[in-house]
Amino acid sequence: MTSSEESIRLAAGNAELTINPVNGCRISSFRVGGTEMLRQGERYGCFPMVPWAGRIENGQFSNGGVTHQMPRNAPPHAMHGTGRNTAWRRAPAGVNAEDHPQKVAFTYDLADPWPYTGRVTQTFELTPSTLSLAMAVETYDTSFPAQAGWHPWFRRNLGGGGSDVQVDFAPAWQEERGDDHLPTGRRIPPRPGPWDDCFGMPDGVDVTLTWPEQLELKVASRAEWAVIYDEQDDWVCVEPQSGPPNGLNTVPQLVTPLEPLEMAATWSWRRL
Repeated sequence: MTSSEESIRLAAGNAELTINPVNGCRISSFRVGGTEMLRQGERYGCFPMVPWAGRIENGQFSNGGVTHQMPRNAPPHAMHGTGRNTAWRRAPAGVNAEDHPQKVAFTYDLADPWPYTGRVTQTFELTPSTLSLAMAVETYDTSFPAQAGWHPWFRRNLGGGGSDVQVDFAPAWQEERGDDHLPTGRRIPPRPGPWDDCFGMPDGVDVTLTWPEQLELKVASRAEWAVIYDEQDDWVCVEPQSGPPNGLNTVPQLVTPLEPLEMAATWSWRRL
């Protein structure tokens, strides 16, 4: 593990992970065998979506009869939470940290414009063939609805004359998307892409990305929802989420003093 003022690098086997806690605690670089897997740039890489994932309709959600307004950063909606826009702090190493040199955790305190107090913790653990991601949302006081997830921007083509990525998954349903880009509440049979859509996987997220003759990467999570976005020419996003877009309003999951929101995902890969 190496670190600088703005980034922390983990390495295991031929895998390298660079985390930028100052810029939303996002993965700024993920390399396998020297090949960069993620879109580069301060807004990209792989960022956490917390305390909500995707869009909130008109930026508004209610809790206990009180309606709250979030900034409409994707007009007319609010999008992807506040965690990606704040600096996170390195969490103190645990007593067994020497046994896990490729594991690191970060935290930030929920603050304005989010109307509730609490803490978010994000953990990364790298092995030569897996990356384990975890996130927990805790409250300091009042219960509130929340969501968590990750938004990676994978490269459609890894270069070297290779073919574009193939996306393979078998969802139980697709959330019908309205003209406002939000789920209508109807579950429909999965449709062919291109997608900017949410899919239901009640047995857990299981999506395989294959760059033929180069690499296979699987995104897995116990969560039941994933957004697949592949409408841009050069990038594919596979976003495991604890709830669907606008879920703060449609399927709210409460964070309580006794029950945090916990979210986990794993990337695993192999050379072809």
